[in-house]
Amino acid sequence: MRNSFGLKTYTFFSNLLHFFFNKEKFKLWFELFYWKMKKWKEKELTNFHYREFFVDYFEISENFYASKKILDIGCGPRGSLEWAKNASQRVGLDPLANKYLALNKGKHQMAYIQGASEAIPFENEHFDVVSSFNSLDHVENLDKTLSEIHRCLKMGGLFLLITDIHTKPTLTEPSAFGWEISEKIKTLFEIESEKHYEGNKLYKSIRKAIPFDHQNHKKRYGVLTILAKKK
Repeated sequence: MRNSFGLKTYTFFSNLLHFFFNKEKFKLWFELFYWKMKKWKEKELTNFHYREFFVDYFEISENFYASKKILDIGCGPRGSLEWAKNASQRVGLDPLANKYLALNKGKHQMAYIQGASEAIPFENEHFDVVSSFNSLDHVENLDKTLSEIHRCLKMGGLFLLITDIHTKPTLTEPSAFGWEISEKIKTLFEIESEKHYEGNKLYKSIRKAIPFDHQNHKKRYGVLTILAKKK
């Protein structure tokens, strides 16, 4: 979908639908429809790939997560934290969390909490790790979300980010941003690693590991990953 023509078409119809319908309700309806179609197609929503990125990609030992409290922003229904069996708390936060519980039939051991990233329902410095995989551009208010992630992380806690880079908002990705998002993150966190990739398939693009060519000024998607620590 996200080739040049597909991106322009998707953006056009996203803006058109936003004009005629309640933006937030239609966004959530579309998100849930997406996952229902995914389940229909795949039969079972698997989650085996998450460990690869939480552990192998970011080069964090699985033992590090033992007894830690982990929050996954925009978790989706797959069970993104099911692999972290030794963690003391595994929370997925999503505006559709209750719907996702029904979709996965409540079989996951992690907790699903319905809520927005702009108002995370936990006290200050509660979590050791906060992740946002393919969700930061889906939030309504980027600044509030980053502020809330910082607030609920313990000092020295880790923020793991994997996100698409695009400058045109879409139906489900209203917080479009470019590579400069890392500068905003630096005001709240100390960035320990940052990588830029070509592509628009997120996890597949990371596995291909083609560095983003910043000398090519053609507008296109990219993938950004950041490992950061709360100052």
